[in-house]
Parts: sequence; C-alpha cells; structure tokens
Amino acid sequence: MSKKSLALIIALLMVTSLLAACGGGQTKDQGQKPPEEQPIRVAMVTDVGGVEDQSFNQAAWEGLQKANTDLGIEVGFRESNQEADYEPNIDDLVDAGYEFIWGVGFKMATAIKEASENYPENIFGVIDFAYGDDTPENVVGVVFKEQEASYLVGLIAGKMTQTNKVGFIAGMDIDVIHRFQYGFYAGLKDANPDVEILYQNANAFDDQAAGKSIALQMYQQGADIIFHAAGDTGTGMIEAAREQNKWAIGVDRDQNYLAPDNVITSAMKGVDLAVYEIAQELKNGTFKGGRTLVYGLAEGGVDIAPTSNKHVPQEILDFVEEQKQKIISGEIVIPANKEEYDAR
Repeated sequence: MSKKSLALIIALLMVTSLLAACGGGQTKDQGQKPPEEQPIRVAMVTDVGGVEDQSFNQAAWEGLQKANTDLGIEVGFRESNQEADYEPNIDDLVDAGYEFIWGVGFKMATAIKEASENYPENIFGVIDFAYGDDTPENVVGVVFKEQEASYLVGLIAGKMTQTNKVGFIAGMDIDVIHRFQYGFYAGLKDANPDVEILYQNANAFDDQAAGKSIALQMYQQGADIIFHAAGDTGTGMIEAAREQNKWAIGVDRDQNYLAPDNVITSAMKGVDLAVYEIAQELKNGTFKGGRTLVYGLAEGGVDIAPTSNKHVPQEILDFVEEQKQKIISGEIVIPANKEEYDAR
C-alpha cells in the first residue's frame, strides 16, 4: 500500500470518529446500559432501650429490615446509651451518607429538629412526637392512638381477672404513656366496674430489674394480670409473670414469645408499619415532609396481638371486636389522658 493510500485511510477514520463524537450518528447510546439507580439509604437512631428492647426500638428496626428485603433500601442504625448520644449518632449517620434518618422516641424530638436545620438536604422522621404547625419541611412526625389498643386489652383484662386486681406499670410519667394508661383504665372499668387498679411508675424504659421487682410486688398484692407500657423495663415484668405463673399483657409488639404460657395479649403499636410505609413513599417518590401521621385502629396502626386467641376465650374476643368497630366508627371515644378519663 502506498503512503498516499495509507494517509487517505487514516484521514477517513479520523472524520468518522469526529462525526460520532459530535452526535452525527443516531445509535451512539445503543448497547450501553443506563447507570444503575443508587439505592435509597435510611437509618435510625434508637432511644436508650436499644435495638433489641423487645419493644418500639426493635419494632422500628424490623420495619427497616422489611424495607430492605421488600424494597431494596439500604438500612442501618446507631444505638444510644444515653440522651447525649442522640446528636452525635445523627451526625454519624449523615456523614455515612444516609438520606433519611429516624429518631425513635419522643425524647429525640429536639435532636431531630436541630438536625433538620443543620442538614437541610437530608430528611428526618421522629416516632411519638408531633411538632404541629412548627414541623420543618424536611421532617415527618408519627404518633399513635395508643389509648385505642390499650382500651381493648383493658377489656380483656377486666373480663379475665379472677382476683379483681389488675396492675399497670408505666415507663415514665409522660403523655404517650398516659395514652396507654387511661385507655387501659377505661377498658378495665367498662368490662369490670369492680376491678381495683394497682399503678407504679418505673421511671425507666431500660431497667428490667425494676420491672421485675414492681411486678412481683403487684402479684403479691393480689394482682393476677399486669399490663406494662415501659419498653425493656416491661421485659422484667413478663419474666416475673412467668416465674409466678401469672398473666401479663405486652406492649408495642406481640410479646407472647417472651412467655408463651403467660402473655395473654399485647397492645400492639405499628411502629414497624409507619417506618415501612414511609420507606415505600421514598421509593415511589411520593414522600412529603412538614406533616404528622396519626395511626389508630382505623388506620391499622394499633390493635391487639394476633396470638390473643391462645389464651383469651372466643366470646371475649368477639366482644372486643364489637367494641373495636364502635371505636373505628366513632361511637366510642377513648380517653387519652386523666382529664378525659375523669370526664367519662
């Protein structure tokens, strides 16, 4: 081949390459795969009970794990041993590249709001707190009508007690626990006006020893059923029920597995449901901040445990179902605090 022919071939190749680079061809993207969609990353910061508290922290983590399995969302968590851990845990998750961060528990409300201001490009959620009109645009609050599920387990306890003494252990003297407490009291009294209620505040959500000690005292005083709204503190109560062969009522999750022969029902609270549904919104691109979600019986966010039929007679379950439908229809309104309870 002559030098002149070789030069001509090289020139033609250069022109062809230049046309392709300038978009002269209409198939330049054919055969190329679009870049893979980056997974959404969602994490949570626990309250002091930890991710295995058998209660609301664990329920939130289960919701995230389901979002990982079903939706392909990357999930993570940081545990808090004390309130001082909230802020650095949030900062750590932001630095790790998580787009949406949950604060699990009302105690985290201040830390979440501050984080929403410090990291406006991120999105945040808080369980058990409503900012109302002050909700930042990159925050969603989630609250529950705990009083409705508690009323139902109160009906069960009122019908099933043999001693007419029933106990309630509070984790703290705060609004969210008041909803559990007075809903439970209302159910007890509606089912059994003669029942005597024993009450004690453990002032902790992470003290199993205290929960067990309080429960043993209540059982010794004649209570045959105890309901707790005390996080991991209530795990101690359930242990006492197992040892004393007494009845117990769990909270937040179906806690029958902790003592299958003793936990007759649980006032379930769908923290896992709320976390999962927000993950779905993120996945679908329909998430909106600046709002508060409220979950009650009508929304499927609270209820009694599915294992209730192991120990609760069917006629009582039928009665509970009737009352449940009256709550959903608005015929029965459940008190959420002492003032509403006293006014019944």
